[in-house]
Amino acid sequence: MINTVINKYQTIFSDQALAIDISVISMLLMLILISMIANYITKKIITVFVKKFIDKTRSQWDNIFYDCHVFTRLSHLIPILFFSVGSTIIFPADAYPLLLDNLSKFTSLYLILAFALVIHSLLAAFDAIYRTYKMSKQRPINNYVQVLKIILWIFTTVASISLLLSKDLWALFLGMSGMMAIIMLVFKDTLLGLVAGMQITANDMLRLDDWLEMPSRNADGDVIDITLNTVKVRNWDKTITTIPTHALMSESFKNWRGMTESGGRRIKRSISIDMTSVKFCDQEMLQSFMKIEILKDYLLKKQKEIETYNKETGNDLSNPANGRRLTNIGTFRAYLSAYLKKNPKIHQELTFMVRQLSPSSTGVPIEVYVFSNDQDWVNYEGIQADIFDHILAVIPEFGLRVFQDPTGSNFEKAFSRSANN
Repeated sequence: MINTVINKYQTIFSDQALAIDISVISMLLMLILISMIANYITKKIITVFVKKFIDKTRSQWDNIFYDCHVFTRLSHLIPILFFSVGSTIIFPADAYPLLLDNLSKFTSLYLILAFALVIHSLLAAFDAIYRTYKMSKQRPINNYVQVLKIILWIFTTVASISLLLSKDLWALFLGMSGMMAIIMLVFKDTLLGLVAGMQITANDMLRLDDWLEMPSRNADGDVIDITLNTVKVRNWDKTITTIPTHALMSESFKNWRGMTESGGRRIKRSISIDMTSVKFCDQEMLQSFMKIEILKDYLLKKQKEIETYNKETGNDLSNPANGRRLTNIGTFRAYLSAYLKKNPKIHQELTFMVRQLSPSSTGVPIEVYVFSNDQDWVNYEGIQADIFDHILAVIPEFGLRVFQDPTGSNFEKAFSRSANN
């Protein structure tokens, strides 16, 4: 075929060498153009017909293969076939040995790259298919997939260099062993990330969708991606924090998964009581407290217990310091416990406690330590606010006052009183 083209160009150009060069270049361009057209047609067939077929199937795997470009990258094999066969037909081996050798190298290089792209897409598709299963959140494999991709492209690069230099592939690999120190330096973060990723997966330290809190990295939110080098966290303000994977092994972080799996979310908040408002309960107060439905059983039981104790000890009850007596703050704690036990939004199976903390210059803290049975942040905050709204409103019923620092209105009242006096 090439001889026919050369003869035609020789009728146009008097220089035979020029006619041969132009003939070879034109035939090469035609061969490349035909291969490109074949590639374009193949991709169109895949895009239209294969996509229609995939959409009709129930399986999601073929959709994943399509989205990961497995089929479109396989289309590169068609132009390789056209170019390889066409070059042997157009250029006789005995007349153009050097040209055919170079074209063969080019075709082989293209074939290596095409296979590498296909394998790369297959690995991505395998990872995507694995992500459709629930266990992928507990045991993600994308770290290992990324390592395989790196190995794939290292092998592809070395194979391409071996082909271009006409050197033995394994000899090149052995030659690269002397460069291992440089390679390890270049891929330091990748190697650290690989080791960290394996430890994180093996010890089940972190999963996708876990709530991670890491103050040293300003991260506080849901884990949205775990890769070989980085962990991405979507913070509650919708910003994204990227953390090096190996940092999770060298720095401390808090994983809130335990809270999620427990079925409850902790409410731990205290309110300070003015110590000057704490006193023993007199008869009038006890009669008032008896009107509170959820306190009746407690008061009856406690009064009977105190009366029995005081009779047995024979204390002189004319002095309040003698014997046992109910206090308004103790009754208030009992009321809070009874109130929270009746609250349907409080988890009754987890830690449940209303306790008094150490008194300080800011009063006596009464702490509520319970768990809500709703873990949603918005609902949780609403439950917590409702509880303390009620506490603040009911405190005066027990003759208690909430401690707070003086404000402008307090000073204004004090000054007005002193002026009146």
